Amino acid sequence: MKKLRILLVLVMLGALFVGCTGGNTGDTGNAGSGEQTYQWKFVHEEAPGSMQDHYAQEFKRIIEEKSSGRIKVDIFPVGQLGDGSNLVELLQNGAVEFGINCPGATATIVPETNVFNTHFLLPGDTQKAREVLKTSPTIKEYINSAYYAQNMQVLDWFCEGYMMWTADREIRKPADMKGFKIRTMASPMIAAMYEAYGANPTPVPYMEVYSSLQLKMIDGQVNPLFAIEEMKFYEVQDYLILSKQDVFVATFCANKNYWEALPEDVKKLVTDSVEEVNEYIHEVADDLNNDRLEKMKANSDIKVIELTEEEIDAFRQASMPARDKFLELGGPNAKAIMDGLVKDVEAVMSKA
Repeated sequence: MKKLRILLVLVMLGALFVGCTGGNTGDTGNAGSGEQTYQWKFVHEEAPGSMQDHYAQEFKRIIEEKSSGRIKVDIFPVGQLGDGSNLVELLQNGAVEFGINCPGATATIVPETNVFNTHFLLPGDTQKAREVLKTSPTIKEYINSAYYAQNMQVLDWFCEGYMMWTADREIRKPADMKGFKIRTMASPMIAAMYEAYGANPTPVPYMEVYSSLQLKMIDGQVNPLFAIEEMKFYEVQDYLILSKQDVFVATFCANKNYWEALPEDVKKLVTDSVEEVNEYIHEVADDLNNDRLEKMKANSDIKVIELTEEEIDAFRQASMPARDKFLELGGPNAKAIMDGLVKDVEAVMSKA
């Protein structure tokens, strides 16, 4: 069934792009210059106007400008070509050239990314968390190479914001989560973290979360603030808990084979553009999450709970045993990855 779905998407993409200048890598020049032209497909896992969409749109703007029109980028948000793991498969198979994915979608394909689904691993300070993603030797040595082995070339890591809970009840301590049906991505690592609190993690497709909350099929969900607001989850929930237990991490990748076949000058255009987009998206993330929080407060009567340091520490302590699940799920280098990231975080946090 999965192969049939991918085949149908490939047929659709072929029909969609027939007649485009040169297809993926054009043979005609730019205004008669003889330079090769490109038409790239860029997929991401979120709705238009979301964080990933901001990233994709800014990348499109910069790369098209830098290339003087040689490169054109077509963006496909979630739902147009698939959802979550489907989009990762399209990227792996070369049906699309570029895409953004997150550990929730790649966990079964790149098990090393499960480490980002552990709670209270990355710093609770946004700037520090970003520095870890940018400088961590562990990520570069183990996780990027794991993507590469799955036919994906990592080009960037970025933070979309901290994951927060919405709920139909007040949650201030792990005991408050006993039996709580929380919507999560379909990841055993994520499930293990919430089971450590006594919750009942329940995978639900992203586009079905609102109706599932409305119909009381689930009690709550977890997402960054911007996503909670744009998907209107706050409309069908009573509480918003500013928990900050983990950072929503996203990865911008190219299909490995396609990337390696690109000329060096085109690769440089991409990497230069990515560097600019990385700075841009972190400013957007801060503004967008803060703005969306204020909108939710203004447009609803949802009760916002900001956990104290003591309350956060209780969840932190409860979550620690579940880290052992990563040693089971994270592949042969799981211990080196966990130990290495802990050290990388400590190194960043020790800086003045």
